[in-house]
Amino acid sequence: MRPHRHTLAGIAWTSPWLVGFVVFMLIPMCMSCWYSFTDYPLLKPPVYVGIDNYRSLLHDERFWRVVRNTAVYAAVAIPACTVVALVLAAGLATPGVRLGRAFAAAVYLPTLVPMMATAMIWLWLFNGRYGLVNNMLGALGIAGPNWLEDDAWAVPVLVVTSVWSVGQMVVVYIAAIHEVPASLYEAARIDGMGAVRRFVHVTVPMISPAILFNVITLTIGSLQAFVMPYVLFRNERGQKAAGDMYNLLLYDNAFVYRKFGQASAMAWMQLLVVLALTGLMLAMSKRLVHYRGV
Repeated sequence: MRPHRHTLAGIAWTSPWLVGFVVFMLIPMCMSCWYSFTDYPLLKPPVYVGIDNYRSLLHDERFWRVVRNTAVYAAVAIPACTVVALVLAAGLATPGVRLGRAFAAAVYLPTLVPMMATAMIWLWLFNGRYGLVNNMLGALGIAGPNWLEDDAWAVPVLVVTSVWSVGQMVVVYIAAIHEVPASLYEAARIDGMGAVRRFVHVTVPMISPAILFNVITLTIGSLQAFVMPYVLFRNERGQKAAGDMYNLLLYDNAFVYRKFGQASAMAWMQLLVVLALTGLMLAMSKRLVHYRGV
C-alpha cells in the first residue's frame, strides 16, 4: 500500500495545479475546438457548420494578407533579435568589462515595462510630425518618413520595437556563456583563434541549447504579435494594411464581428503552425544543437 500512498500524496499536493489546468486550460481548449466548427455569435447558441469556418478563411483576402504580414515580420524579427542578443551577451559576458552588470541591467530593464506602456512610447517616438526620431533626423538634415502612415515602414518599425526588448534573451545568453568551460577558450587561443572565431566556433556551439530555447519562444511571440501593431497602426481610419497582423484579425473576428467560431478556427490554425514550426526546430536541433554530458 505504501506506493499507492505516495501516489495519492503526490496527487493531493499537485491537485491545485491539476484542477487549475483542467478548468482554465483543458476545458476552454476543448470548447474552443468545438466552437471552431460552429457558427457562434455569442448571444445565440452555437450551430454546427462543419469546416465552413476554415473554408471561409481560406477564401478571405484579409486572412492571407495578415498571414503574409506576420510571416514577413517573423522572418525578419527572429534573426535580428537573435543576432543582437548574442552580440550584446558576448560583450557583456567578456571578463573585465567595466560596469558590465549595470549595462546588463539596463538591457534587461525594458522587458519589465508593460507592453502597452512600451507601445505608447514608440507611438510617440515614431510620430511623423512630432516624434523624437524624426526630430533627430531633422537635426542631421534628413527628412524622416511618416513611419506610422507609410506601409513600407510598418515591418521595420515593428522589428525595431522587438529588438528593443531582447533583454530577457540577453540574460539567458550571458548565463549560458558563463557556463562554457574556460579550458575550451584556452585551447582555442593556443590554436591561434581570434575573438570572433572563438565566439563562432566555441561559444555559439556551447550555448546552442539556450539559442534553441530563445528562438522557439521568440517564434511563438512573433507569430502572436498583437499589442504593438494594435497601438501603432490602428487609428480612427482602421488598420493600416502593412501593420495588419494575424492576431488582429483574430481579435476582430471575435470581438468586433462577433464571429467566435471563425476566431476559434484561426486560433487552432495558429496553434498547428506553432506546433509544426516547434517540431521542425526540435528535429533540426539534433544536428545543430550541442548538449554537454553531465
